[in-house]
Formats: sequence, structure tokens, C-alpha cells
Amino acid sequence: MSMPGPIAHQWADSLKAIDLYRAGRLSHRQVGEALSLDYWQTETFLTERGVALNYSATDLETDAATLQKILDTREGGSPSTLELKP
Repeated sequence: MSMPGPIAHQWADSLKAIDLYRAGRLSHRQVGEALSLDYWQTETFLTERGVALNYSATDLETDAATLQKILDTREGGSPSTLELKP
């Protein structure tokens, strides 16, 4: 059984996007753009295919530091501590 041209092309694009995402060469947003998907559709697409989230411990630390700055600013600059628990 062969697939019609457009379907085969879309399938190949999907596989290529997954491979590039896994390799860290495409971001979540870029996968969505390449496949004409919104954020949640992209999330579902990757999750259903067993693709792990590209989010490292360093990303978590950076995000926690950013959140801490936001919280400190909202609290009038009073220091507070956001702990990361394993």
C-alpha cells in the first residue's frame, strides 16, 4: 500500500521534525510552526509519539531564578527564597 503524495510528504515532515527536536536543533515552537500546530497541539503531537521534553536541569534553574526575581519585585523587593526540590 502506498500513501498519496501529500500524506507521505506530511509524514516525512513529521518524522524529520521529531528527529530535529530530539537532537535539540528545533525548539517546541519551531516544531509547531513546521507542522502548522499551536502550542497544545504540538505538545500532544510530541507526547503521543513518546518524545521527551527538551528541558534540562539548567533550564529549571534558570526559570526558578527568573521566577524568584519576579516574586521579589512583586513583594516590593523583599527577599524570599524559592527552593528547588529534587
